[in-house]
Amino acid sequence: LPSPQDADPSEVYRPEAGAEHGKLKTGYRNYTAGPLLDRVYNTYLLMHTHQTVDFVRKKGAEYGACAQRRMSIMEALDLLDNVVDESDPDVDFPNSYHAYQTAEGIRRAHPDKDWFQLVGLLHDMGKILALAGEPQWAVVGDTFPVGCRVQESVVFSDSTFHDNPDTKNPLYNTQYGIYQPHCGLANVLMSWGHDEYMYQVMKFNNFALPQEAFYMIRFHSFYPWHTGGDYMHLCSNEDLRMLAWVKEFKCVPQPWGRGMGLLSQAWRLGIVPMEAKAANLKLIKTFFFPQTQSDRELWELSAT
Repeated sequence: LPSPQDADPSEVYRPEAGAEHGKLKTGYRNYTAGPLLDRVYNTYLLMHTHQTVDFVRKKGAEYGACAQRRMSIMEALDLLDNVVDESDPDVDFPNSYHAYQTAEGIRRAHPDKDWFQLVGLLHDMGKILALAGEPQWAVVGDTFPVGCRVQESVVFSDSTFHDNPDTKNPLYNTQYGIYQPHCGLANVLMSWGHDEYMYQVMKFNNFALPQEAFYMIRFHSFYPWHTGGDYMHLCSNEDLRMLAWVKEFKCVPQPWGRGMGLLSQAWRLGIVPMEAKAANLKLIKTFFFPQTQSDRELWELSAT
């Protein structure tokens, strides 16, 4: 069973999250030491070598039509049990537990925003790309814009981009590159990974969620922006307004600790309580089941 400090493959290394279980905030997202550092560094080295404008456009075209497979949300969540994020410097843990845990944390912090809870459940679902043959460097890790100069807050930016051909292309290696000042992130090509993929799936399937949800999904791994404060020269006023929502998503508390009662013990043991699964299934049906088709097993999405 996982120990409490291992229970969330994302929360434990967020710099803006509160310290949990005795771990200092300075220990989160530690890219200078740790038992998994070599694996993490190699993942980012491959990512920063191969994530180019051409590669991102190719993957967008390959997956944008969402024509390869259909599956239910619950099926996709189950598949996440087989994914371990090789870009995570702190833990070696599957992702389905993290999906339920994040949704539960949001439910407790924002009980009036059921759509927000659903975002927590869905946000890492795109990592199933790793089970479809995509290399980890094209699925996980922090994201960044391609087509312009890499900013300093991109992790390992000083040592992993030397073989990326875009860094030597004068069209791409200036501050703005192929973009215009304050063009808006909607017009920016982001490095390809689970965030961008799930965002495309949401758009293709016409998810009945507010715009804030789409921003959270697409940019929750864009640490150089929401935490590093970089790439503001590309942002529109709408991006800056939505930044507060993305930051709110990244600060979701863990669903254990003082005042959590008996439920906290299940989460501490790495068990998703049946109540949490039932609540999330109800949300899925509420948002995605047409009332005239309520007898369908589960809403299905076109995916990979």
